[in-house]
Amino acid sequence: MNTMSGYLRQAGTAIRFLLLATIILGLLYPLAVFAAGQLAGPFQANGSIVKDPAGQSAGSALIAQTAADESGTQDQQWFHARPSAVVWDPASSSASNLGPNDAKLLEAVTTHRAAIAATEGVRPQEVPADAVTSSGSGLDPHISVDYATIQVPRVARAHGLETQDVQKLVDKQTSSGLEAFLSQPSVNVTLLNLDIARLAANRG
Repeated sequence: MNTMSGYLRQAGTAIRFLLLATIILGLLYPLAVFAAGQLAGPFQANGSIVKDPAGQSAGSALIAQTAADESGTQDQQWFHARPSAVVWDPASSSASNLGPNDAKLLEAVTTHRAAIAATEGVRPQEVPADAVTSSGSGLDPHISVDYATIQVPRVARAHGLETQDVQKLVDKQTSSGLEAFLSQPSVNVTLLNLDIARLAANRG
């Protein structure tokens, strides 16, 4: 009887601890983290969602948004992101997994460089490295300032805009301060293309 009573006391203690832990760790702690995120950085906590000129959600500023077909050919009206092993599909994320000694990597780089040089009207040696190599995620929205700059004339022509106006938007979306100090200045293609869409809509 005493043994059974001891088991019941231990079981009761375990159940009470389980209930207390569930309330604290399964309810109060997640709510506290959620509230802290909403107070400290609501934009980031809610997925960094950006709006198009019509006020509709256009996607996340953290993910490259680009119109491309299955072959990876991107819409010529917009600034292009880096090549992507997953064709910029946000449902998946992957690198090309091609090593520096892989012949397929050299072939892909050569093909991309020739295509970009022809599209942008520049010499192959003027095509920056990030324009011909994919990011680790395949979804990175950031490109180098050099890559954005060589795309300015094409995008300006496509929308009937002045090149200096488009260049100003590139400058606006170029990272600076601590972000640039820790890595290098870069341009967010997703935000830049939304700026282009707004400018084109206002001019229209």
